[in-house]
Amino acid sequence: MDQKKLEDLLKLLQVNQGDLSKLTEQQRKDMKDYKFWKTQPVQKFDETIDNEGPIDSSKKPEDVRDEPYPMLSEFEWSTIDINDVQEMEDVFVLLNENYVEDKDATFRFNYTKEFFQWALKPPGWRHDWNVGVRVKATGKLVAFISAIPIHLTVRGKDVASVEINFLCVHKQLRSKRMAPVLIKEITRRVNKQNIWQALYTAGVVLPSPVSTCRYAHRPINWTKLQEVGFSDVPMGKTAAEMVALYTLPKETKTQGLRPMELKDIDETLALFEKYESRFELVQAFNKEEFTHWFLGGDDIPADKKVIFTYVVENDEGKITDFFSFYSLPFSVLENAAHSELGIGYLFYYASDADLKFEDRFSEDATKTLKTRLTSLISDAVILAKQANMDVFNALTSQDNTLFLDDLKFGPGDGFLNFYLFNYKAFPISGGIKEDKSYDTEKRSNVGVVML
Repeated sequence: MDQKKLEDLLKLLQVNQGDLSKLTEQQRKDMKDYKFWKTQPVQKFDETIDNEGPIDSSKKPEDVRDEPYPMLSEFEWSTIDINDVQEMEDVFVLLNENYVEDKDATFRFNYTKEFFQWALKPPGWRHDWNVGVRVKATGKLVAFISAIPIHLTVRGKDVASVEINFLCVHKQLRSKRMAPVLIKEITRRVNKQNIWQALYTAGVVLPSPVSTCRYAHRPINWTKLQEVGFSDVPMGKTAAEMVALYTLPKETKTQGLRPMELKDIDETLALFEKYESRFELVQAFNKEEFTHWFLGGDDIPADKKVIFTYVVENDEGKITDFFSFYSLPFSVLENAAHSELGIGYLFYYASDADLKFEDRFSEDATKTLKTRLTSLISDAVILAKQANMDVFNALTSQDNTLFLDDLKFGPGDGFLNFYLFNYKAFPISGGIKEDKSYDTEKRSNVGVVML
């Protein structure tokens, strides 16, 4: 809920003397969500922040209950063994049939087993941080939530955290109020390991975003996108003109561009750390973590790769740039011609283009970086096309607003809100202006990218 919606809901409750039964089903859900988050250590709507840091730092692991939170009688908790083929199949089926859809129920994320191997098994992952709910009578998995360890930096302050992701409840059970219990249970398990902060994102407005970025989409196979209803022919244009508009070169142009190899890890990580130091919300990686996230897991076959990472090596053998993107296809629902869309998501990148300038926002630094990034990400889109992707997505995070317009990324309808659990922070710019257009001057101070 946004603040206006919340105020209207509270006024309506006053008129009805607090009787929830007089609200619509959606209004009752919104009110229950508000009541739940009101009990959690999160920033409140319009809360005045006078300093940054943990909201509640008084607890210790021994203060946290040892037993899982109570579950409805017909259901039971299930710690998911992601190394077990059948249990991973259960997660795969649950998310592919019940996870986030667009508002018209036309597209749905189509997670692959290889994606989960990459996303859920970074260094330090824990077996008990993959939490499921099963039906007692049948064993069917009907809900899931996960956490992985991450190390955040918030305006230069180190914050040991987890990333919460893949919260999913079966469509037929969403009136059971399972999501709050899942959140409380994953929090309990994380707290037991003496970790008290978390990063999570959502398309909906909860109390209270630290930043908001906008999605942007760069069509690659425009004809297919038009056939499945992802894109429309604009007024005054023809389909042929749109195909021509989004036609890409067949080959990349950057000299020295090649896939990243294991030998490049140290140098690329050093470049990445220098580049990321400019942002206010950053995820730090050690060498082992960097290798996992940018080269993928050892057990993922080459023909089913999820992460694509490239470096630029100059004539002296120095790595000057790198970029990465990952594959997360969409299922196309109820379309006779196509069952899937290939989707590429811009992940992390770094460049030394403007590192020599003291002020990254100076005219010369901005021009230099804009030129380099536009060339690099243009090649990233070409490589995504070669990997059979139909559209390339990016957020307005990092320095992305410098190239989104020039590379024909259209602003999407979706916004991604970033949240910190048990940590209050001043707002962090997300690369959009008040009218939600791209902010090419202030850009973004969000340096973290979540799956």
